[in-house]
Amino acid sequence: MEVQKFVWGHNKRYNDFSTYFRNLFAERVQKVSVDAGFTCPNRDGTKGRGGCSYCNNVTFKPAYCNLDNPVSKQIQDGIDFFARKYGSMKFMAYFQAFTNTYAPCEDLKRLYGEALQHPKIIGLVISTRPDCLTIEMLDYLAELSKKVYIMVEFGLESHLDKTLEMVNRGHTFADSVWALEETARRGINNCAHLILGLPGEIRTDWLEQARVISTLPVKNLKLHQMQIHRKTVMEKQFIAKPEIFHFFTVEEYTELVGDYLELLNPAIIIERFVSEAPSEMVLAPKWGLKNFEFVAKVEKRLKERDTWQGKKYLV
Repeated sequence: MEVQKFVWGHNKRYNDFSTYFRNLFAERVQKVSVDAGFTCPNRDGTKGRGGCSYCNNVTFKPAYCNLDNPVSKQIQDGIDFFARKYGSMKFMAYFQAFTNTYAPCEDLKRLYGEALQHPKIIGLVISTRPDCLTIEMLDYLAELSKKVYIMVEFGLESHLDKTLEMVNRGHTFADSVWALEETARRGINNCAHLILGLPGEIRTDWLEQARVISTLPVKNLKLHQMQIHRKTVMEKQFIAKPEIFHFFTVEEYTELVGDYLELLNPAIIIERFVSEAPSEMVLAPKWGLKNFEFVAKVEKRLKERDTWQGKKYLV
């Protein structure tokens, strides 16, 4: 059965994050990145060494986000940066670099509390791994979410355990399911981060992923195209065995996003389609497109195909 068009109360053909956020808050809200000095269990030897094969945190770390400064100073620097561009607004403290729940609970409470002390900070976005949340921390975040906006962003990356092992994630998809279910059960906003195009996966895998994700209590979704960033393990793999990699053209990825959206639960909010890293950090593919430019291509193609998020979604 074909799902009704545009069930979100606007004319977009997918459930877009910007509209959701505008409806949730009375004014513009901007994320301000924070580097609190965390590491990851697949870097410090707990579960592995070297980190995820595709990961270079420098690719998404803004200049104002300086580890030498305390959280409060990083937040103020970030607010000053955006205030020059947009004027009046509120902010979310975005704990983004590495695994931001990978520390004792008391340390995490102190860091999160420091961020929330700023009068313009109205919530937290916490990037982490699905295997790095304790019950104590989940319960704390559930209580905190009754007072301020809380989003926990999980790096799932793939629904296939063979891929997770190949990229050195150090966790399974079962861990991802657990994390999504536990946050949702407590009323904590969550976000699933997935990469399309990882080596060894094919088109049928990505479309099956859309069906699998649609069965889970996912609030927000970030999709990223596969990229190879410089100074990563994957860069070395690409140099040694380039034949194991396939890079999407812009047109290929646009079509894949359209096919993926058709199968996706229309209740899931789409936060992003692509990764936008500094050009000098990207080895391949080099599209030369800004995020908003790719979004425009997706929207144009959805209209041309007369399709939309959830058109082929089966409850």
